[in-house]
Amino acid sequence: MTTTKLDLSGLKCPLPALKTRKALKSLQPGDVLEVHCTDPLSVIDIPALIGETGDRVEITERTDRRIVFMIEKRTRHPSAESGST
Repeated sequence: MTTTKLDLSGLKCPLPALKTRKALKSLQPGDVLEVHCTDPLSVIDIPALIGETGDRVEITERTDRRIVFMIEKRTRHPSAESGST
């Protein structure tokens, strides 16, 4: 398991979510992505993204200056990959 840090400070919606999605694609199951954001909308956008990807997210820090997300890459089910149920 590896941890990758992604500093998205200063970026505004939708860039934090888009860059997080791109970074997640290169991770292996069990890897962790630590995302640092300053956009207050990221507390909505990133958890919504993770709801789509099936990974696990936790907000570990939320202050006036930044939000830190810890995202664990999980194994996808084949039905989630194809979009079928």
